[in-house]
Amino acid sequence: MITNLLEGKKGIIFGALNDKSIAWHVAEKAHAQGARLVLTNAPVAIRMGTIGDLAEKTGSEVISADATSMKDLDVLFRRTMEIFNGKIDFVLHSIGMSPNVRKGIPYAESSYENMLKTLDISALSFHRILQTAYKLDAISEWGSVIALTYVAAQRTLAGYNDMGDAKALLESIARSFGYIYGKERHVRVNTVSQSPTATTAGSGIAGFDSLVDFSDRMSPLGNADASDCADVCITLFSDLTRKITMQNIFNDGGFSSMGMSERAIEQYNKSFRECPDK
Repeated sequence: MITNLLEGKKGIIFGALNDKSIAWHVAEKAHAQGARLVLTNAPVAIRMGTIGDLAEKTGSEVISADATSMKDLDVLFRRTMEIFNGKIDFVLHSIGMSPNVRKGIPYAESSYENMLKTLDISALSFHRILQTAYKLDAISEWGSVIALTYVAAQRTLAGYNDMGDAKALLESIARSFGYIYGKERHVRVNTVSQSPTATTAGSGIAGFDSLVDFSDRMSPLGNADASDCADVCITLFSDLTRKITMQNIFNDGGFSSMGMSERAIEQYNKSFRECPDK
C-alpha cells in the first residue's frame, strides 16, 4: 500500500455529516495519507451531524459555512489560509440536496422555487467555491478540486428528479472552470461519478434500495462503496494525477458502460410479471 501520498498537503472538505458520508471517508483517508484538513458544512448540518468527532479524530478545524453564501465562503477560505499560513492544495465538494425529492414532488410537477434551491445548493455552490478560491488565489499550483456526482447527469433514473439536472450542471461547471483554472493557475478540476451509496442524503431518494440492488447487479465489479470513492479522491488529490483535469471519473464498478448484465436478466426473469405502463 502506498503511504504518505498527501504528506505536506492541506485541504478543505465540504459536506461531512456523519460516518455514512463519503466526505467523512475522504477526510479520514486524507488524514491517514498525511494531509492537514479544515472541515466545513452548513450550520444546521453541523448541529445535526457528528462532524466534531471527525475533527477530533483527524486533528482538524471545523469552520461553519453555507456554500450558497459568497460571504461565508470568503470567510472560510481566508480563515483556512490563516490556519495553514498559506495556500491549500485540494478541495472536496460533497454537497447535494433537493427539496423536490425530499417532499416527494414528481419531476413533471416540480416546484420551480424548489428546483432553483436544488441547483443553487447542489451545483452553483461548486461554482461559488471555485470562484472564491480563484479570486483569493487560495489553491497552490497543481492543486486539485473534486466534486462528487452521479450517472443521472447522463441517464434518466426514475425518482432522482431534479438532482439529475443539478449533477449535469455540476459536471459542466467542472469542465468550464477547469479550463480557466488549468490555463491560468495549473489547478485541476474533476468530478467523480460514484455508485449509489447509502449516505444520509442518498437514502432519502424514493426507491433507493432498489436502485442500489439494480446498480450492483448491472455492474461487473459490483457497486463502489464510500471507501472506494475516497481512494479515488485521494489519488486525484495527489501528485500522481497532475495532468488529469476537466474529467468525469466513473467510480461505479462498470455500471456506466453497461446495457444489461446476466445477473440483472436472471433477477428480471425470476420476478417477471405483467406490469402496468408507467
